Amino acid sequence: MATPTPQAELLALVASMRAAVEELRATGVAGFPPGGITPAPATRNEPPTIMAAGGGDQATDAHPSLAALRAEIGDCQRCKLHQGRTHLVFGVGNPNAEIMFVGEGPGQDEDLQGEPFVGRAGQLLTEIITKGMKMRRADVYIANVVKCRPPNNRNPEPEEIAACEPFLLRQIECIRPRVLVALGKFAAQTLLRETTPITRLRGRWFDYHGIKLMPTFHPAYLLRNPADKKLVWEDIKQVLAEVGRPL
Repeated sequence: MATPTPQAELLALVASMRAAVEELRATGVAGFPPGGITPAPATRNEPPTIMAAGGGDQATDAHPSLAALRAEIGDCQRCKLHQGRTHLVFGVGNPNAEIMFVGEGPGQDEDLQGEPFVGRAGQLLTEIITKGMKMRRADVYIANVVKCRPPNNRNPEPEEIAACEPFLLRQIECIRPRVLVALGKFAAQTLLRETTPITRLRGRWFDYHGIKLMPTFHPAYLLRNPADKKLVWEDIKQVLAEVGRPL
């Protein structure tokens, strides 16, 4: 009689163990449920939830740092706006800010310097923050819907907004401000998925993924319509009260 090979002995052992397991399973022994093991359902990729905390830990995996997000954007060429830019204008300010301002897009001065709101409109925004709100510009966070300057400061086109918007949403997720201030029509309508004119949106509170959102006029509009500065100031006073800084 031929001596079994090691491979044959191993196959016989496996078959014997399988038979023993099936016998235990059939009797309902704990650890061997009848019918075998049911695979766990596949985990669905849920869309990220933006959480408002106003000062959360920026180093957690759930809320990556702004620096990591900026590195991910890199030398962005996701839409045609990259063709004419000097600098990509990411954002500036306190990564733990309670108040975040969101504008439309960089202008010429912003494109040259790589920082949002540094031209004439930006100087007015800085005055609102420093003289009106009695805060430093570095205490808030400032960003735009699109990160590259549209040619001749034209309005951003839908595909340009669509290419940039995910990065804005992740900036908000990183910062988790208590209040968002949407500056002008494009910022407000992009964040709120609204087509309502800014004249009807401003001064009213909206909810943005659990974050209070206040639309108001863009500083560039105020340069052309200085009489409406008083309306923006009324909106800003509501923002200050919401974060516990009443005047």
